[in-house]
Amino acid sequence: MMKELQIRKNELKIISDEAREKRNQLNSEASNYANIRNELNNKTKEMIEVAQEYKAKRDEANEEVSKNKELRDNINAKANKLFSQADSLRKDSNLDGPSIKQLKKQLESLEFTQQTTVQSPQKEKDLVNRIKELETEIEEKKRKLEENTDLKNLLEEAQKIRDEASEYHNKLNESAKIAQEYHEKMIAAFKEADSSRAESDAAHKNFIKAQEAADEQHKIFVEKQQEIREIEREMGKPKRSRDSQGTFNKAEAEKDRKDIIDKFKDGGTLTVEDLMTLQRSKY
Repeated sequence: MMKELQIRKNELKIISDEAREKRNQLNSEASNYANIRNELNNKTKEMIEVAQEYKAKRDEANEEVSKNKELRDNINAKANKLFSQADSLRKDSNLDGPSIKQLKKQLESLEFTQQTTVQSPQKEKDLVNRIKELETEIEEKKRKLEENTDLKNLLEEAQKIRDEASEYHNKLNESAKIAQEYHEKMIAAFKEADSSRAESDAAHKNFIKAQEAADEQHKIFVEKQQEIREIEREMGKPKRSRDSQGTFNKAEAEKDRKDIIDKFKDGGTLTVEDLMTLQRSKY
């Protein structure tokens, strides 16, 4: 009997030690996954904060875009009004038609063609004549404009205002460029945050899996330890069911055996002590 108990105790100890080793290993894995998850969560938090900073700077730049657009449009409206008045004055002074600025653009285009394109003699002659006509027309308009002080002053004022609008337009473009740069940085930061969050979720799943497996091994360890303690208690008890001469009391042993069998038939769970009693009843 004692030999059988010792064998069973040794078997339980092996199972218990294996469960304890697996539990400790799984707890170590769970701890590692928890550290990885926490680091990734911190990274996610940091990247979201960075993205929010970029967003604030983008919104600030967009506010500058809106402000400069409004200023540009308001100033352009004033310039357009003055240019419209200048057009009316030109007509009244027989100065309508293309402006000096437009004529100069035509002249520059023809001069570029003359310098870069091979022409037939006739086309070259026609081109030269047209250039001279434009130069004459420009000079004539300049002369008339100089004589018309009201028109000259009106055009100068209109151009001055248009130049001011151009400055705000340039500021608008610069703010829009800055806003786009911050927007792209914001998107990149949010994507990095999403990536680290996904990695964190995966690490957390592995943590839960390892933790549950560790709990299961711990449960096995505790159960086997309890069984070992039951066997040790049984091994430490004095022999029972003996009469005064040191022989087994068969009637008492048989009664115990029947009670245990009835308990098992009724669906009860047999303890280690019950099993030991059944084994003793055989002798």
